[in-house]
Amino acid sequence: MADLLTRDDHGREHGEHGHGHAHGEHGHGHAHDDHGHDHSHGHGHSHGLVHESIKRSREGLRAVGLALVVLGATAVFQLIIFVASGSVALLADLIHNFGDAATAIPLAIAFALRSARAERWAGLAVVLAIFVSACVAGYEAVERLLNPHQPEHLQALALAGVAGFAGNWWAALIRTRAGRRLDSPALIADGAHARADAYVSLAVVASALAIAAGADIADPLIGLGITLVILKITLDSWKTVRGSGHA
Repeated sequence: MADLLTRDDHGREHGEHGHGHAHGEHGHGHAHDDHGHDHSHGHGHSHGLVHESIKRSREGLRAVGLALVVLGATAVFQLIIFVASGSVALLADLIHNFGDAATAIPLAIAFALRSARAERWAGLAVVLAIFVSACVAGYEAVERLLNPHQPEHLQALALAGVAGFAGNWWAALIRTRAGRRLDSPALIADGAHARADAYVSLAVVASALAIAAGADIADPLIGLGITLVILKITLDSWKTVRGSGHA
């Protein structure tokens, strides 16, 4: 009897030992599975990240490209009407819109390079383009004062002014919103520039109305007025870009 009890106790102890060993193996396997899960989860996340500078570059290029399409289409439409009407006020607005569309080139390069320094230089290029357009518009207005010429197709001229307002306002929204999201002084300056251009385009409508009323001299005078507004835009844009360089 004692011998049987001894064998039974020994078997139970052996069974408990075996159970504990199996449990240990199970626990070990579970810990290993957890480790593998954590590793694969973390590994997947590291490959899913996109660097912020890349996302910023893509969004900046998207905004610049869309604004370029809008202003380019607006300028081409105005060019067609200028050829038919010969309005110097429309010419001033047209020159400025082409110059404004061209500012997309240095801005696009800056965003592609993902460089803050390149972005500041792009802002300076924007300011220079605005200033050059003011000089050309001013020259044409003075030339028309010295050699008067009455514009034709006044309804088309007024329509060109409305188109200029709509195109510039849309471009301003695109640039300003993107500039604020991306904290880009160059884009913000270009947005303010396009917004001011929208109001300048309304001066073309005023020129058409004045000429229809018999005030032919209004066209070159409005052209000079547009030149002064563009010079003011140049100064404001310069301050914005220069301020970002000191920040």
